[in-house]
This record gives sequence, structure tokens and C-alpha cells, in this order.
Amino acid sequence: MRRLALSATAAAILLAPTFSEAQELGERVRRAPDGWVRFMFEGREGICGHERGGISFRRDRDHDYGDWTCEEGPVRVELRVRDARIRDIDVEVAGGWDRRSGVVTDLGAVSPREASDALFDIAETAEEDVAKDAIFPATMGRGVESWPRLLEIARGHRSRDVRRQAVFWLGQEASERATEGLTSIIEDDGELEVREHAIFALSQRHEEPAAFETLMRLARSSPEPSLRRTAIFWLGQSDDPRVLELLEEILTRGG
Repeated sequence: MRRLALSATAAAILLAPTFSEAQELGERVRRAPDGWVRFMFEGREGICGHERGGISFRRDRDHDYGDWTCEEGPVRVELRVRDARIRDIDVEVAGGWDRRSGVVTDLGAVSPREASDALFDIAETAEEDVAKDAIFPATMGRGVESWPRLLEIARGHRSRDVRRQAVFWLGQEASERATEGLTSIIEDDGELEVREHAIFALSQRHEEPAAFETLMRLARSSPEPSLRRTAIFWLGQSDDPRVLELLEEILTRGG
């Protein structure tokens, strides 16, 4: 899978596939001959692809990417299939399909919900490396609320690395929900930067009860969106089960 760079509408609901349709995409992938299977779907707002193959969330449309351009467009997923098992995943945003040798099965455009459900199914059943790589694209569909499935995986019986990957992206979902609707911070930028570095320092001592509790308190109730986001990010790196409870609380209450 490509290395990733981190920096719904009523119609979507009406067009969402049924559960059987989501299962159908997975079956079409499994029935494909050995080779590459590809499909694409509409990505969430603000997600874009770099010329060099990276993927970013463009929260600020005026962000300077230097010599890179970051192009919005459909999410393109390619799965390498052998003996009805998925062996590899490649994901890009915008651009065109890579050249592949051998058999290529093109399933065309699918709905974001159908793609998300199929990718989460892969994350829950495939071998560890493939399962980890399936989690991020499963969260990329426009109008798809992915945190319930992330929570299932994080609390499930997959390997530690797969569960940690789910917790990481669950933290991203929670940080966005926790700061939803807040577009400005009325405080000196320099001071906020210092405070964010202090949160990082606390995160390096998260095994100390006082440091962990401070991070939890900041994530739950800090009035500053930037500080809440930073605390949630670092808590998302922890194996402590209380973090999952916090992320579920934030997502359930809607921020």
C-alpha cells in the first residue's frame, strides 16, 4: 500500500446500498480470477492525492504543499487476488490507474458505503498486513460514518497491530467530531503551539497516571479545539481500554 501523508448528503443516504449489495462487492472481488481487482468510489470532502502517491486531508484549501499538487478526485482501490484471497491493497486518490501485468478485473464505480463495508470486511478477515492496509481506505468514503466499524475492530479479536490501526483512525474520527463547527481559535498562536508541545511531552509519559488523566481531561473538555485534537491524537496511540471508551463517548455525543 502507498505510504500516506497526514498533514452527506440526503442523496448519499437515498443511494446507499443495502447490506446484500455491500456483500455483493466482496463476492465479486473473491470470485475474480487471480490478478488485480479494481474499483473506485467518491472520497470524503477535503481528501486529495499527491503527485507522488501520498494522500492528505486538505482541511485548509489554501494550504501550501510546496512543489506538490494535491488533487481531489475519486478514491481508487486495487486488490491483488490469488486463490480467492486478497494478498495486497493499493490505494490512490485522483489520477489514473497504474499499469498492471497479468489479469485486471475492473469493477468500475461503486457507492462509498458499499466500498467501505467491503473494505471493513477485509480488515476483519484478511491476513494481518492486508487487514491493516484496508482500514484507512474504509474510512475515506463520502458521507460514510465509519467509527462504529472501527470501534468493533478495535474491541475485537484481531492482532494487536490491526486493533492499534483501528484505534488510530478512530482517534482521527473522534478529533474531527470533537471540533466540528469550530472554525477559529481566539488565542495567541505562539502560546497554543507551546501548549501543544506540552501535550506531546505528557504523551511521552502516558504510563504515569497523572499524565494520562491530564490527557483524558483535555481530550474530553478543553475549550480549545486545537488542544482537544492534539490530546485525542496522542491518546489514540495508547493501548489503554479507557481510550476506546473516551473515543466512543466523543463520537456518540457528537463532540
